[in-house]
Amino acid sequence: MRALSAFGAGLLFSFGLWLGGMTLPVNIVGFLDFFGDWKPALAFVMAGAVGVYASLYPLVLKRRFPLFAPAFDLPDATAVDVRLLSGAAAFGVGWGIGGFCPGPSLVALGAGGRAAAVFVASMGAGVWLHYLAFQSGAPNQESGSSCG
Repeated sequence: MRALSAFGAGLLFSFGLWLGGMTLPVNIVGFLDFFGDWKPALAFVMAGAVGVYASLYPLVLKRRFPLFAPAFDLPDATAVDVRLLSGAAAFGVGWGIGGFCPGPSLVALGAGGRAAAVFVASMGAGVWLHYLAFQSGAPNQESGSSCG
């Protein structure tokens, strides 16, 4: 049941990204073009997502445990460190240049997008390089830290 619920959530997320136009790099790059042909669609998608999250998160955490897992897996890392800043910088640069976030790039890749294939390959290379750069001193999953 856990795998089925994860698949359903991923399918719903993918559909929402596609419906909101977030799999089209022109919408992402257009959102970042404040002084040119600005496209506000991403702002509305983000506002909707934040609204749903903000309203449901407290309700979900009132439960003693999730529906399909023995416990909640919440991050406890709060430090702003080199790993966080380098990851955020790489994400922002990739987002601005490629016009994709990881999720929408995978949806676009599934639809056969050539630009998405280049982005996903580059994203994989970046993940690998980040792993190599930080593997010796990187906190592991047991410490509650997670890498996005």
